[in-house]
Amino acid sequence: MKERRVARKPHLWEALLSFGFLILVMAVSIIKYEVDPHIPMLIGTLFAVLMAMKIGFSWNEIEKSMFDGIYQALQAVIILIIIGVLIGIWLASGVVPSMIYYGLSILKPSIFLVATVLICSVTSLATGTSWGTAGTIGIALMGIAKGLDIPAAVAAGAIISGAYFGDKMSPLSDTTNLAPAVSGTDVFTHVKGMIPTTMVSYGITLVFFLVVGIQYSSGSSDVSTINIIREGIISNFNVSPILLLPPLAVILAMAFKLPAIPGITVGIILGGILGFVFQGADLGVLISAAYKGYVSETGIAVIDELLSVGGLMGMMSSISLTIIAMMFGGIMEKTGQLEVIVNSLLRRIKSAGGLITTTVLTCIFSNITMPEQYISIVVPGRMYAKAYKEKGLHPKLLSNALEGAGTVTSALIPWNTCGVFLYGVLGVSAREYARYAVFNYLAPIVVIIFGFAGLFIYKIKDDPDTVIKAAEER
Repeated sequence: MKERRVARKPHLWEALLSFGFLILVMAVSIIKYEVDPHIPMLIGTLFAVLMAMKIGFSWNEIEKSMFDGIYQALQAVIILIIIGVLIGIWLASGVVPSMIYYGLSILKPSIFLVATVLICSVTSLATGTSWGTAGTIGIALMGIAKGLDIPAAVAAGAIISGAYFGDKMSPLSDTTNLAPAVSGTDVFTHVKGMIPTTMVSYGITLVFFLVVGIQYSSGSSDVSTINIIREGIISNFNVSPILLLPPLAVILAMAFKLPAIPGITVGIILGGILGFVFQGADLGVLISAAYKGYVSETGIAVIDELLSVGGLMGMMSSISLTIIAMMFGGIMEKTGQLEVIVNSLLRRIKSAGGLITTTVLTCIFSNITMPEQYISIVVPGRMYAKAYKEKGLHPKLLSNALEGAGTVTSALIPWNTCGVFLYGVLGVSAREYARYAVFNYLAPIVVIIFGFAGLFIYKIKDDPDTVIKAAEER
């Protein structure tokens, strides 16, 4: 009888080769051919499969490792689905338009740059997308900045700082759901865990733009574009402060530790009811918006582009990339390839601050070499999840580091998908706006400082109920 081959421990060079191949195929595909990262990620996964076979793992073992990796992200997948539904419902019901309308009301020429940060923050929080914010409201604000003789790089920095703050903190954002999924906690715990470091970075950002903006406060103001957006919203939606109740309900659900899925569902139900009351949206309109997304037909290009999003189908690109990335992570983790790399990196690291710093630097390295925001969250997340657990550190420390570096620094890399997109819509390259995107480079610095200072170092034992166990631990 033929003996079953026993898998051995991988060599460091073999694990690095798996990562190196992924880095190569991602970099070439995204930078040279400008394609989406899904197929390059799948190609990298197939190479990891071949390496696992070389090490001695059977196909059944490799297949199970992929399933286990996907299992880690199932909660995030479900949340992404219902968030797609929520965005569609909130758009059809006037919730998001109301949030944007009131956000734009704070624009004052004398504090244009600070107002720009706040407006983009509100918009990104409401929609969960930094790209959507920069590509719509951001374009309008760039036009106003030109009329006020504010340098384009400075205005772009304010727009990007606000947009990425909202993206980082919004429970509607795909990255905000992806980071806790790969770390091992839930989205509400993750968001609350980010508050200390994020608000310090955000506060410094606001002060910076307040000081810088003073020198431009004497410029003549042309806010016609903003007025067009506000008038377009008020002409096509019944705007009311009552429509702010659904997002308030979701925030309260987070505060009272209601699980993420029912908490978001409460927001969907409230949004649907208010959509019927305020917009006259019937069940068919709401179901269509929940599935296909809302289609804005105001005739005003900037509004229609901003508000024509959402729906379950609108989340499928993020969901499929999450699944593929977790397949790669599952293989690398279960075949021991992650372990040998992490052990070599962490051999001399003993403190929580050192581990957090290593995570941050790995995320930045991923954004540079595998220029896609999602990958800079998934790969480092799977690399270090076990190390945090072994040190008794709560997964929300890991997810905070992933968001504090992986999400925000993507905009600072000219060849990253985020840097390329922002250059396309704002007309300013990352090389020009990077020094003014204060929030984006402050966030990882503050995370590192907090880590070494021992501030808000959460332990698993302090909040064990918010730690999601891996499949093999259940």
